[in-house]
Amino acid sequence: MSLFKRKKRTCIKQYETERLYLSVLTPEWAAETLDYYLRNKDFLKEWEPDRDLYFYTKPGQANQLKYELQEYQAHNMVRLWIFKKGNESKAIGNLCFTNIVYGNFQSCFLGYKLDRNEINKGYMTEAVRKGIDIMFKEYGLHRVEVNIIPRNLSSLRVVEKLNLEKEGFSKRYLMINNVWEDHLHFAAYNDLTL
Repeated sequence: MSLFKRKKRTCIKQYETERLYLSVLTPEWAAETLDYYLRNKDFLKEWEPDRDLYFYTKPGQANQLKYELQEYQAHNMVRLWIFKKGNESKAIGNLCFTNIVYGNFQSCFLGYKLDRNEINKGYMTEAVRKGIDIMFKEYGLHRVEVNIIPRNLSSLRVVEKLNLEKEGFSKRYLMINNVWEDHLHFAAYNDLTL
């Protein structure tokens, strides 16, 4: 049964892979996204910016989803929430394509996160493969960049399995959990857009 019928709520857009649904959600999904972040709060802390307490509330998530929907409609970002087929009421992670730039650049950044109990099952590789394909085919982008903290071995395995090209290294690139962290840069290219 599809996510649309099961939840009796709307998704703005939904894609599927062999095992997953990838969905752009509306603010009415705040309880599901809050559940994901609360379940994974300690696990994600090492890899994410510092979050205020409001973020971990239903109104905070509703506001976040409203903002992301506006950015999606403006073609500035796309967050795809990940649900396993057969368990469409529980979000297990998301992909987020941000800073979408058109014109001569045709590029964006990609970040991704997965439930701590779902890592090493191939879900993120499956989701990222589909997400990059969407950005190339539907958005006409040429390049998707991924930046990873060097000690994040799970994320490094994803880009390795997908054969993303390693482009470089930046010291103190992003502030994560109140620390300026070094990052490795990887990219996927859509040479068909040349």
